[in-house]
Amino acid sequence: MTIRIGVVGCGSFARSFIPLLQAHPLVDGVVLCDVDVDKRAAASQTFGLPETSPSLDDLCGDDSIDAVALFTQNWLHAPQAVTALRAGKHVYSAVPTGITPDEISSLVSAVQDSGRVYMLGETSYYYPAVLYCRQRFSAGDFGRAVYAEAEYIHDFDHGLYDVMKWRGGQRWRETAGGPPMHYPTHSTSQILSVTGARMTHVSCQGFVDDHEDGLFGVGANRWDNPFSNQTALFRLSDGSSCRVNEMRRLGHPGAVRMSLFGTQGSFEQQVAGARWLTRNGQDTEVVDAQLACVGVPAAARGAEPMAVATAADGTHEGMSVLHPVHRLPREFLNSPSGHAGSHQFLIDDFVRAAVDGAVPPNNVWAAARYAMPGIIAHESAMQQGMRLDIPDFGDAPSAPVEYLEPPS
Repeated sequence: MTIRIGVVGCGSFARSFIPLLQAHPLVDGVVLCDVDVDKRAAASQTFGLPETSPSLDDLCGDDSIDAVALFTQNWLHAPQAVTALRAGKHVYSAVPTGITPDEISSLVSAVQDSGRVYMLGETSYYYPAVLYCRQRFSAGDFGRAVYAEAEYIHDFDHGLYDVMKWRGGQRWRETAGGPPMHYPTHSTSQILSVTGARMTHVSCQGFVDDHEDGLFGVGANRWDNPFSNQTALFRLSDGSSCRVNEMRRLGHPGAVRMSLFGTQGSFEQQVAGARWLTRNGQDTEVVDAQLACVGVPAAARGAEPMAVATAADGTHEGMSVLHPVHRLPREFLNSPSGHAGSHQFLIDDFVRAAVDGAVPPNNVWAAARYAMPGIIAHESAMQQGMRLDIPDFGDAPSAPVEYLEPPS
């Protein structure tokens, strides 16, 4: 069985994923969709994909389309995903999941009612540090989780102005100053995908921005959001706590990173490097080499080595030694994999889950748990840090599938 996929939104981010969809052996067609005629035409020519669609509604009315991949503006993701699910399409969505509690609730209901596969394309799920911590946590090396830290730091001077203008068009200022905690999944997913817990309560503080660009403040954006940086303290269902930073105005080179401290062992990650630590101090391990995305040898299928690779030295370029490259389709060796090697795994997860009718790792229930803590954290910050409960939509109906072998 194979599927046909419509790519909704043909901007710069989608262009990192279109080649992967074209290359995947279980995808037999890709249709490009964008309301901007010029963007749609340019992508069609670039990728040699003549089939296009002028709108999501038009795509949803096409019975030949099995799934859609959403690479649109982040405040559109949840409503568009609901539309597609209600039309009987599987959905892959770029982050975030949604930006209001009602959106998240509607999204979960749409998945339950439609029986279709939804997956969030959360890149942090396949970051090397997260893979490392998941392996050690599942082996019991951490003991019980006590405290974690995760953060996404991306200053506006590091390309965000261009991103916001690309997303928002002539009225880009209305959306550029959105609450940082409305984009929390890069941070929250790191912790939650390791421990399997959920965030239950939050108290959040915001940094009131006074930059001359005037993007933050009452009347400056559609959310009347004054905060360019937010810091939240969460209580988790396993008895641990965590701190999450979402920062957009900071004198820092930028990072997506985490640290996790347990009763038996701990992991610390900074820009300068990462360490595994234990109580006696004698088992400290520098893990930078394991986390580095410098390329790893192309996987073999049986006794036959793969004949092609993305790099001259015969490696999966952009991968770390922790990435399970053996499970990827052979066809991906000629395709890019951005964001620390995550793109190929995300697309493979979604396509195979859609074909199998399986629950993928970043399913809608997990995606809700990634997003809701940030949404409620912003409400807390707007109420001077009041401690608030975080709604939960339950567990997935069955265990997420973990693909260990290449698709047949």
